Amino acid sequence: MKAKGFFVINKPIGISSQRAVQFVKYWARKKTGNRKIKVGHAGTLDPLATGVLVIAIGREYTKQIDKVVQSEKEYLAEIKLGETSETDDQEGKKTIYNVENVPTKSEIKKTLKKFTGKIKQTPPAYSAIKIKGQEAYKRVRKGEIVKMKEREVEIKKIDLLFYDFPILKIKVVCGKGTYIRSLARDVGEELKIGGYLFSLQRTRVGKFELKNAYEVFEFKREKNFKEIILTLANRVKRFFKI
Repeated sequence: MKAKGFFVINKPIGISSQRAVQFVKYWARKKTGNRKIKVGHAGTLDPLATGVLVIAIGREYTKQIDKVVQSEKEYLAEIKLGETSETDDQEGKKTIYNVENVPTKSEIKKTLKKFTGKIKQTPPAYSAIKIKGQEAYKRVRKGEIVKMKEREVEIKKIDLLFYDFPILKIKVVCGKGTYIRSLARDVGEELKIGGYLFSLQRTRVGKFELKNAYEVFEFKREKNFKEIILTLANRVKRFFKI
């Protein structure tokens, strides 16, 4: 019996997606005794973000990662208006705006509509996108001036969940390559009051949903590893018609 398949975890705040993969790899190797088992993830989540992280276990499934990456994604995002951040999220140095006219709920809704559909978006300079072989954020931290290329992304839907200035909560359904940090920044710019991503949770990647994800503490205790992986593998085979 070989352990393989797609495994879904609820990535906690404070660790990188790659760190989560390393954790799963260690756990999988320890449970199966296979020191060469392949493990990878489908779609990076920032350390400050939580939620669905799809992890592929086994060579057959790591080869299918791109298919998962192409899937539609859903996020719950909290934006703080009236300030900007160097990193477009909580981590960076903040600049506070003097907001004389607080946007109304109607103005917020009109602004959000401008960001639905196929739009041009500039990724954050503090991102893992590689420029000349090195991640952009590493270049920025070394003091380099990094110019990120604008690209087309698709935001299929934005629902306004809550608004009480300066906090704005939205649900976003989007295609691959969309940066919610960039969306938060751009919404603030459009409103002319600044904004950055305060918190982010990914609730879905394709058919992989948060409600079916394993918490890390459950993951550590799980004993029937092989049976779970094989069950997930069979589901994914039907979904991707592998």
